[in-house]
Amino acid sequence: MSENRSRQQYSSAWIMLLALLTALGPLSIDMYLPALPQMAKDFGVSTQMMANTLPAYFFGLAIGQLLYGPISDRIGRKKPLYVGLSLYAIASLLCIFASSEWSLIALRVVQALGGCVGVVIARAAIRDRLDVQGSAQAFSSMMIVMGIAPIAAPTLGAWILYFFNWHAVFISLSIVGCICLFCVHFFFKETLQPARRLKLSFNQILTLYAAIFKDKSFRLPMLAGCLTGGALFSYISSASPVFMDMYGLNQQQFAYAFGFNAMGIIILSSINKRLVTRLSTIQRLKLGGTIQFTGAVIVLLSGLLPHASLAIIMVGLFFTVSGLGFTGPNAMALAMSEQGARAGTASAIMGSMQFAVGLFGGLMLNLLIWNPLLNMGVMMVIFTGAGVWAIIKIAAEMRHQQIRSS
Repeated sequence: MSENRSRQQYSSAWIMLLALLTALGPLSIDMYLPALPQMAKDFGVSTQMMANTLPAYFFGLAIGQLLYGPISDRIGRKKPLYVGLSLYAIASLLCIFASSEWSLIALRVVQALGGCVGVVIARAAIRDRLDVQGSAQAFSSMMIVMGIAPIAAPTLGAWILYFFNWHAVFISLSIVGCICLFCVHFFFKETLQPARRLKLSFNQILTLYAAIFKDKSFRLPMLAGCLTGGALFSYISSASPVFMDMYGLNQQQFAYAFGFNAMGIIILSSINKRLVTRLSTIQRLKLGGTIQFTGAVIVLLSGLLPHASLAIIMVGLFFTVSGLGFTGPNAMALAMSEQGARAGTASAIMGSMQFAVGLFGGLMLNLLIWNPLLNMGVMMVIFTGAGVWAIIKIAAEMRHQQIRSS
């Protein structure tokens, strides 16, 4: 398929709306990162303890997506958005009334249960309308727009903290949830028509989950996307302790450093989009995995040095994070390519597994005994190394399919 034809399959406005829904996750994760030391002081705990509100959010995202996927396959894509976004807006507002770190953790789980509806529906809507190449381009376009969120979110959070306390961050997130509700009501068109919906019972849903997991065309790309994405979650969970506690960056400096690395996702997503007609999906996936693993090794080696230069660390983090501009959209396009009407359930599984990996990474960072930088480097190498292994398995499976079909 030509690039022009792929563009004709979707409009920029449609991608912008889907990106806005998907951006709820990065906003909710990244916007309050500069506030973690202030929140830790208010609750009388360490910054690392306060950072546990991140794995709590990942947990809610993992569970919630398993619910919205089959529900959206059954009743359509639009109705679940009303429920999820309303829950998100209310929970975000309730976070300001948290009396302890544990009550905040609980409310973050509820917030995630609502907010995760956006990413599930966005992925499913793309698969409803587009083929593999069109999906790869659409996911790249969405990642470019969505990549603005982790750049803007910490900066916006830092400026909010300059004038107000951390409560204002969660009030802002509640307002964003309301804006998303407004846009969905007036601009989101249903992409799954009644004739294509799956009327499934609970047992049939479990059977469907099992069938999707058994599908190699889904399972291997899903693993590649989730494992390489785990490096990003390790970065998010460790960013505040590394930049602010180890290297003494203030809230504004932290926001700029965090945004610099996130900028790489936009750059490589743009390059990935341009390479759609020149390199195959698996070739672009291999390139992204190589970039990420190289960056993870640099971060790990920096953590082993007694006084590593922040510049060297930034290079390693830039590679590790920016490589997602290749691995993310291409793994997603391959995983969703054969799913058809069950795209909502497949999208939910992939999203749930991504954040389950993020939850695992966050918990492991609490158990590792070294400094925050080395802990982050260890987890990044584990995740990207495993992701590269999955990519190699995908390439081998595709070669076997070509041999069998010839």
